[in-house]
Parts: sequence; structure tokens; C-alpha cells
Amino acid sequence: MTGTKVLERFPAGGPRGSWPAEEFAARRREEGEPVQVVMDLRLDAFLVVVVETGGTETAA
Repeated sequence: MTGTKVLERFPAGGPRGSWPAEEFAARRREEGEPVQVVMDLRLDAFLVVVVETGGTETAA
């Protein structure tokens, strides 16, 4: 992994049963973007990020 790009930030204290970061990420995945949801403990937020691979992807 050579770098990451943050697409969106969501506060960690959302309503019970609500997963806005996961829902946002699912929509981006449907569009073909390789995104992940990660937790930023310092910001107390969920980040939706695109992981930049630099073109050296390996098929599993």
C-alpha cells in the first residue's frame, strides 16, 4: 500500500443501528471503487478510504 485517499468522514457516535460509513462504502464499491472503512481513534470518526496500490496489485 503506497497511500490512502479519504473520501468521507463520519462521526463514531451515530444513532444506534445506523452505519452511515458502511452504507457510503457499499455505494462506492457498487461503483467499482476499492474502498475500506477504518476507525480513526484520534478523531473518534470512521473514515472511508480508497487504498492506492500504485498498480502493483496481486491477485489472490
